[in-house]
Amino acid sequence: MSKVKPALLRGFDQEYLPQEQLQFNELVDVIRRNFERYGFLPLETPSAERKEVLTSKGGVEKEIYALSRLAADSEDEAATSGALRFDLTVPLARYVAMRERDLAFPFRRYQIQRVWRGESPQARKGRFREFYQCDIDIIGREKLGYLAEAEIPSVIHSVFEEMGIGRFRIRINNRKVLKGLLAHFGVPEQGAAAVLRALDKIEKEAETKVLGDLEREGMPRAGARELYGTVARKRETDETLKLLASLAGGNAVLGQGLEESRRIVAAIRQFGVPDSAFGMDLGVVRGLDYYTGTIYETTLVDHPELGSICSGGRYDDLASYFTDTRLPGVGISIGLTRLFSRLREAGLLRKPARTPAEVLITTMEGQDLVGYLNMARRLREAGINTEVYLEEARLKHQLAYAEKKGFRVALIAGESEAAKGVVQVKNLAARSAADCPAGELVAAVRTLLQQSPELRKS
Repeated sequence: MSKVKPALLRGFDQEYLPQEQLQFNELVDVIRRNFERYGFLPLETPSAERKEVLTSKGGVEKEIYALSRLAADSEDEAATSGALRFDLTVPLARYVAMRERDLAFPFRRYQIQRVWRGESPQARKGRFREFYQCDIDIIGREKLGYLAEAEIPSVIHSVFEEMGIGRFRIRINNRKVLKGLLAHFGVPEQGAAAVLRALDKIEKEAETKVLGDLEREGMPRAGARELYGTVARKRETDETLKLLASLAGGNAVLGQGLEESRRIVAAIRQFGVPDSAFGMDLGVVRGLDYYTGTIYETTLVDHPELGSICSGGRYDDLASYFTDTRLPGVGISIGLTRLFSRLREAGLLRKPARTPAEVLITTMEGQDLVGYLNMARRLREAGINTEVYLEEARLKHQLAYAEKKGFRVALIAGESEAAKGVVQVKNLAARSAADCPAGELVAAVRTLLQQSPELRKS
């Protein structure tokens, strides 16, 4: 029989060793825990949606994977009408429109699921065709106050503080500020989108390239340079607000964006986010046709090359394609697969705090299996995850297995231990061992596991 070469599809090739999967799962746990800490409720939607749902808000068809079967019949609705979701926002819009009467508004939901997008995979940039997104959104019915926009940075700050991945900065801007700035520099409304696309490349392209793009869009050289300097220069938040105030005279849109930004900045500070972790940044340009108020991007201070690790913003109407009810909202998304890939490459991931089972019961040939199983049962009933080594192997091999798999404790109960009525409790991190009376085993193991992380092997 010929063998099939074990290989993965490009863009669908993110699978990890068990220890890496534990690190990934730990990031998911951190994100979920912090989302729930702020009162967001969990939501899962089907992997596949109807094609007309996915394309309703301008989903790019060439990036959407349609469903099919290798041998499908013409009456298979999923194969003829279904496709895989490319983000979590469109399914959210469909969900809220369908269940509007059953939900409590403001509706606060989080969603951690896979999405599929047919764009060119670039593993070095963390771009894949199958990846996890972690989203939160606050959806209002007919109205949504500005405090929701101010709370989002507090959630972001809480998530990345607990992740412990180094200094980060939540960069905020306002779409009305951007629109007002373009008007100030004489950019006509019909050319605004193209100019914003050029400004969005400030941190990715050389200054001469961006200036050339601005001039090609009809801006005079002097105006292009002044606009570039206004947007590209890094300032403290209060300095940015003062600059906008100096430009806002007679510019109603810029004045409105400035006032909204002042309120948001003051409220973010009231939520307890330090100025070292957030700032008003005119260089944040995103969501050209989607966001209407505050926009967010989060970057790592010491690793700017990783790009945005979390982004989002305020929008006026989530589900206008599905319902006449106005559903304004604000949300953010963490591309977890991309983030994990880049953090792993940069060496910023912590070792898992624990493994699924932290205790290994070694077994000796000729000893009573029932005794080992009863020992495991007592530990599990006490809430201590425990594995029993069930194959015949020398003790040296079993301990090597424990080390490689990441157990913190190994229990040894051979003939000599049985004769004395004790169990040897081996601290694999500290490379030490002590005998414990069999009746006190649960308490001894629990005490050992509760010791500070410094005592574990790094």
